[in-house]
Amino acid sequence: MTARRKAARVLALGVAPLALAGLAAAPAAAHGSLTDPVSRVSACYAEGPENPRSAACKAAVAAGGTQALYDWNGVNIADAAGKHRDLIPDGKLCSAANDKFRGLDLPRADWPASAMSAGKHTFAFRATAPHKGSFALYLTRPGYDASQPLAWSDLEAKPFASATDPALKDGSYVFDGTVPQRSGRHLVYTIWQRSDSPEAFYACSDVMFGGGSEKGAGVGARTPQPPTAPSEDAIAEGAAKSSVEHDGHGDDDADTGAKATTAVPAGEDRAATGGNAPSVNAAAGEEVLAETGGSGSSTYLAIGGAAALSAGAAALFASQRRRATATGRRGR
Repeated sequence: MTARRKAARVLALGVAPLALAGLAAAPAAAHGSLTDPVSRVSACYAEGPENPRSAACKAAVAAGGTQALYDWNGVNIADAAGKHRDLIPDGKLCSAANDKFRGLDLPRADWPASAMSAGKHTFAFRATAPHKGSFALYLTRPGYDASQPLAWSDLEAKPFASATDPALKDGSYVFDGTVPQRSGRHLVYTIWQRSDSPEAFYACSDVMFGGGSEKGAGVGARTPQPPTAPSEDAIAEGAAKSSVEHDGHGDDDADTGAKATTAVPAGEDRAATGGNAPSVNAAAGEEVLAETGGSGSSTYLAIGGAAALSAGAAALFASQRRRATATGRRGR
């Protein structure tokens, strides 16, 4: 085998696996929100980000802008790794402490609410980028007051419904749960923790049980029209205006300009961290690398590896060329 062929073979054998590793290392992204019962962000997106009809959704747009609604499937913390209560402070549960979604945290008793009753219920979570993981749904305690900021203490300590890797039907994860007895307005809080990544997604769904009075509604308050989930046409139409990818290629894709949400421990100032700057969880990153073949820093490792292999191939090529030249001279 000639020196040139040897160098070419080394380069091909080195770069091919590296290219595959680079593909595997690309960060993946799961996205979605609860649609039965309909989450706040889903309901407001379905109403139309530019001209929502309900007073609560209008207030959410006034507080956080329309982009939060176009990004209805991206209420997440990239490196949550199960530390939900540590990372999300009271009053910011619905936004997951992401300032972009601050309008969802408004304490109001007129959010559009889905009808709910005690007993068995089939829940649906629309996943625009499906991934393995576990769902946990929490219901607010008796006496919940929607006119006050939502706190962790407002939720029952244990989920009333949970599922791991439930069935995916027509783009939605579907699973059953038994709803406890309640009356009046309440809230279902959903946590979707991925098992192939430390990323987690969150959703607040306002619900209305029959019987009893609605605490915090005030005299003369009117119950808004029930919410509807975004249609598939609406999801497709709004995808072009979203900064969140809808097909699972990753939030850090340069084509979207989106970034993973930085998880900030409760009590710290998110603004001081840059809000949406990507963050790295070392332990979680190692776990992701082991399970998926990549982590948030794997792309940079792949680039460095490519440079090292290229340099090595070039050195080998030069060495073989010098050896061939020397051999040729001795044969003269």
